[in-house]
Amino acid sequence: MNIRNVAIIAHVDHGKTTLVDAFLKQTGVFRANQKVADRVLDSNALEQERGITILAKNVSVEYDGVKINIVDTPGHADFGGEVERILSMVDGALLVVDAVEGPMPQTRFVLHKALQRGLAPIVVVNKIDRPAADPNRVVDEVFDLFVALDATEEQLDFPIFYASALAGIAGAELAEVEGGGGSILPLLQGIIAYVPAPQIISEGPLQMMISNLEYNDYVGRIALGRINSGELRSGQEILLTHSDRHTTKRGKISQLYTFEGLEMVAVEVAEAGDIAAFSGMEKIEIGETVNEIDTPLPLKAISVDQPTLTMVFRVNDGPFAGLDAEYLTSRHLRDRLLREARINVALEVNDTDSPDQLRVSGRGELHLSVLIETMRREGYSFCVTKPEPVLRQSEEGLLEPFERLTIDVPQDYLGAVMEAIGNRRGELQELNPAEEGRVRVEFLVPARGLIGFASQFLTETRGHGIMHHAFSHYGHWAGDITQRQTGSLIAWETGVATAYALAGAEERGSLFIAPGTQVYAGMIVGEHSRSGDLEINVARKKQATNIRAAGSDDLIKLSPPRKMSLEQYLAYLAEDECLEVTPTSLRLRKIILDRHARERQKKK
Repeated sequence: MNIRNVAIIAHVDHGKTTLVDAFLKQTGVFRANQKVADRVLDSNALEQERGITILAKNVSVEYDGVKINIVDTPGHADFGGEVERILSMVDGALLVVDAVEGPMPQTRFVLHKALQRGLAPIVVVNKIDRPAADPNRVVDEVFDLFVALDATEEQLDFPIFYASALAGIAGAELAEVEGGGGSILPLLQGIIAYVPAPQIISEGPLQMMISNLEYNDYVGRIALGRINSGELRSGQEILLTHSDRHTTKRGKISQLYTFEGLEMVAVEVAEAGDIAAFSGMEKIEIGETVNEIDTPLPLKAISVDQPTLTMVFRVNDGPFAGLDAEYLTSRHLRDRLLREARINVALEVNDTDSPDQLRVSGRGELHLSVLIETMRREGYSFCVTKPEPVLRQSEEGLLEPFERLTIDVPQDYLGAVMEAIGNRRGELQELNPAEEGRVRVEFLVPARGLIGFASQFLTETRGHGIMHHAFSHYGHWAGDITQRQTGSLIAWETGVATAYALAGAEERGSLFIAPGTQVYAGMIVGEHSRSGDLEINVARKKQATNIRAAGSDDLIKLSPPRKMSLEQYLAYLAEDECLEVTPTSLRLRKIILDRHARERQKKK
C-alpha cells in the first residue's frame, strides 16, 4: 500500500483545522450537497467553545492512488504532550503560518519538536487573502526561524505553498493563488512528492508504538499508533513491552481499525506503515510497544517535556458538595485523575500526605483548567488550590520555569502593559514594529507571573492586544512577585444572601454573589477593599417593625456582582483558599471553613 503520514503543525488560529476541512471536502470524503460544520475536527465541546484544538485527531484521504494519513495537532504549548506523541507517528509536517502574523511562539515550539524528530517540513503560508498579508516577508521570517532552530541543510531546503484554507485553494506559486481560482489539491500533490513514504519492514517482526488512547462506551479503550514493521490482525494475541520499565503484558486484539476519512473502519489486517487502532486491552498505556507473543522488541518510549505548574486536587468537604454532583469521594477523584494521567502524558499525578488530596502537575494554566472544566462537566465535585510553579533545586540554587511571552499591542497601550509585566518580574527581550500603529514585544517571564495575567492584559489593552507564551527554560528564582494586596470578604454563617445584608457588605469591597445566593460559613463572597480578610454576615434579614416592612429590600440598589472565568478564579486564590468546583457552580472558599480553626491555624 502506498502511504504518507503527515502532521499539521502551527501556532494557535493559523488555520490547521480549516485546512483539513478543505482536504476532506475536495477529496470526496463529504458529498457535494452534505452540510458540514466548520472546523469539523474540533468535535470536543470545549474545543468548539474556546475555538482551539486540544486533542490530536486522525483522518485519512485518498488522492492519486495514495492513502494520506493526516493528524491535526494542538497549537497551544500547554498541550505539547499531544504534539510530541503525534510526531512519533508521522514522517513529514505541514507547517502552517499566517501570512500576516508570521511565525509566533507556538510556531517555534511545534517546529522545534518536528525538526528534532528529523521530519520533512513543508511550509504553508496560509490566509494570503487577508488585507495586510505579506507572504514574502513571512517566508523570510520562517527561514530565519529554521536557522535559529538548527535545521539541517535538507530541512532548510523546504518546499513552500501559498494557501487560503477558508477558500480551499493552494499552490506552489503565489501568482496562481492570488487570483482566487484553483483548489487545495496541489498541496496534496506536494505531500506525496515531498513527504517520504514510511520506512517499514513489512516482513519483519511486529512493532507498533502506542501513541494515543481513546475510549468508547461500547468497546472500551482503543489504542492508536503506527505499525513500524510486520502486520496486525484482528483476533491476534500480542505482547505489550516498554523500553524504560522493562515490563511485558499479554493480550488479544478484539477489533482492529484503520482510518478512512473521518471514520475508524473495522479491518481484518493492517499493514506496516499505516496508522491503526485496536480494542481489546483495558490495561494499555501510551509509550508501550505492540509485539508478537514470542518476540519482545520494545521501541524507544515517547519522552515529553516536564510539567511547569502544579496544584492540589482535594475532596470537596463543603456543605453543598453532594447537591449536584455524581462523583465526589476520594476514590472517584483518584481513579479519574489516574485515568487522565495514563492518556495525557504531559500530566503528572502524585500522592500527598493526605488520602483526600492529590498533587496534579501540568504544562500550564490552560492545560490544568481544561482538565478541571472537563471533570466538572462529567459530574465531578472537588476543590483545587492555587497553581504554583514546579521548582527544581540545583547546585546554583533554586530554579523555576520561565516562559517566552510575545505580545502584539497598539502603541498607545504599550506603557501600561510593560509596567504590568515588569511587576511580574518579566524581562524585555525584543521590541519590533508590527502592523501600522502596533508593536510586537517579547519578554521572558516566570511561569508563576503569568497566572491570571491574560485577563489583566485584556483589560489594559481594552481587548485590542494579542498575547501568546511558550515554555522557555528553567532559570534562577526571580524573587517575590506581588500577589493581590486585598483580603477576602468571608461569609459568617450558612444561609441565603439578602439584599439588605449585601448592601452593607458592598461598602467594604466588591461582591461575587447576588441576593438569593446560597452561602455557607467560610465561603468567599467578595474581595475586601483593604488588606486582610473580613468576616461578614450576608444572610442577615431586616427586622420588620410597624414602621418598615421586610419587603422594602426591593428598593435597595446593588452593583452587579463580579463575574469571573475559571482561570480568573484560579488567579484570585490566596494560599489558604481553594476553588470549589461542581457541575453547576464555581465557589471560592477558605480551605479551613471553621473560623475558630482558622484562627488557631494562624497562631501556629
